[in-house]
Amino acid sequence: MRAWVIESGHLVLREVPLPVPGPGCVRVRVRAVGVNRADLLQVRGAYPAPPDVPADIPGMEFAGEVDELGEGVEWPPAGDWVMGIVGGGAYAEHLVVPAEHVVPVPRGTAFAQAAALPEAFVTAHDALERLGVTAGEWVLVHAVGSGVGLAALQLVKLRGARCIGTSRTRGKLERSAAFGLDAGVNTEEEPLVAAVRAVSGEGAHAAVDLVGGALFPRTLEALRRCGRLVLVGLTAGRRAEVDLGLVLNRRLRIEGTVLRSRSRAEKAMAVAAFREAVLPALADGRVRPVVDRVLPFDQVPDALGVVERNQNFGKVVIELG
Repeated sequence: MRAWVIESGHLVLREVPLPVPGPGCVRVRVRAVGVNRADLLQVRGAYPAPPDVPADIPGMEFAGEVDELGEGVEWPPAGDWVMGIVGGGAYAEHLVVPAEHVVPVPRGTAFAQAAALPEAFVTAHDALERLGVTAGEWVLVHAVGSGVGLAALQLVKLRGARCIGTSRTRGKLERSAAFGLDAGVNTEEEPLVAAVRAVSGEGAHAAVDLVGGALFPRTLEALRRCGRLVLVGLTAGRRAEVDLGLVLNRRLRIEGTVLRSRSRAEKAMAVAAFREAVLPALADGRVRPVVDRVLPFDQVPDALGVVERNQNFGKVVIELG
């Protein structure tokens, strides 16, 4: 089979052996792959793959057809359309994944749309569960025009809560309004704390931070007393100077989370929660994937370039013929 392989910090299209599913796993003929910023980091050597996936083939979410079952697998059957998360290996014509890490593709959903769902929506749903977001609350979502950001926005609205989204691009904030964004903050032009308080009064009840870095202390300041923050990404950097007195005085709760490095059982729990809570809303259209563009398999480097330059609104997807 063909796969995009990391060689000396670059991706090269190579012929590699067809993987064989072990016990409890399925092999999937990949039809589409969602592109994530973590893929860029892996190519550069800054985000190594977990030990249970190919070390030199990136790709963390996919949609395709089951074509072989490992020992002991009762579901899904061969031929079913599935989508799912994987620690790596999705930039290939076939991949092997634990059966409990896939879910059915919603009826009427094309592969390119389905591939934009798993990583973004499983991550966003898991973050909101950790925050305990309830109806009527104000939730601050950074990088709201990203794949995870748009998923979080839609799931915040599904819970009956209100969303303040941030972006460095005014156009992305304007486009996010179609998905229910209550207020937008351009972090290149507006002071975050003042903008959040102008809308929410005392500040946000909760925050989904996809960027970290220098914005992190301002995000804490934008929270009200007993506010909660879950740190999901570090696109703005790994370090920040924080006023710990603010954390104490406001009794703030901070939690970090990452999906990729979790154990097989932990990932299965996150996928099961997504399947129960979010899949019905995807099936009936209350939430939906947001695809910026679809590129063919031989243009994977171009797809990564779009994400690297922050040119996408929603997900960039790679489609296999």
